[in-house]
Amino acid sequence: MPVTAGQNLRALRVKLGLTMRDVENASLKIALRHQNDAFAIAISRLSDFETKRVTPNIYRLYSMAVIYRQDLRELLHWYDVDLNAVAADMEVVLPPKSHVSQTAGNVSAFHMPVRFDPGFDARQTMNLGRMVEDWGLVPLAHLAQFASSQYTYGYIGSEDLTMYPVLPPGSFIQVDESKNKVEEGKWQAEYERPIYFVETREGYVACWCALKNQEIILMPHPLSPVSPRTLRYLLDAEVIGQVTGAGIRLGRWERDVGLWKPRSA
Repeated sequence: MPVTAGQNLRALRVKLGLTMRDVENASLKIALRHQNDAFAIAISRLSDFETKRVTPNIYRLYSMAVIYRQDLRELLHWYDVDLNAVAADMEVVLPPKSHVSQTAGNVSAFHMPVRFDPGFDARQTMNLGRMVEDWGLVPLAHLAQFASSQYTYGYIGSEDLTMYPVLPPGSFIQVDESKNKVEEGKWQAEYERPIYFVETREGYVACWCALKNQEIILMPHPLSPVSPRTLRYLLDAEVIGQVTGAGIRLGRWERDVGLWKPRSA
């Protein structure tokens, strides 16, 4: 029989040598500190949590995390709320406007390939899924050694066709904030030209940019239905950084109920 969240809470309390009265008194102090009675846990309520499968509210769960010296993430996980699943769950809604994505900021670990087939050759194009021998849950702290600069992660809204088809709606982008100066030059191919993530008074947009006097020109892809815009540089538009990576959905797109989505086969 699987262990319940309540059994985990009781085992943790007993391990720390705390009585129910101790927990009640400590929670009253937390409630007093925050001037909010919702943090308080009466003995009868604590008993319900431990034995009757009653789910505590967010305030009492916080109090128990503090009193039991336990990471709140772990307590949430006992109640089947996994913060590491937010990236996958984000697909349930496609916001119509581009924005800075902060949802994954609470992710502490994620599944990634931890062992590849010995025949893996980074020089060749291949089905990466077939080359992965094992997937594992990797704490993000272990990946700190690979970080060389600070990145922002953006999402291209379902109605934002500015850089379509290079960055279709629903794309996730990686933005290098250290590259926030617009480069001038002659580009021989569209993929050579830097794409910038720009914040305007109306929201965010990923696009090509050009500076002219005190103005910035936000230029869409030639195949996009979006028109160029000219705004006052730094006053009405600020370059957050350069797009250095993207996760995109491939396929044909169609307009449906005001949103752009991949066309079914």
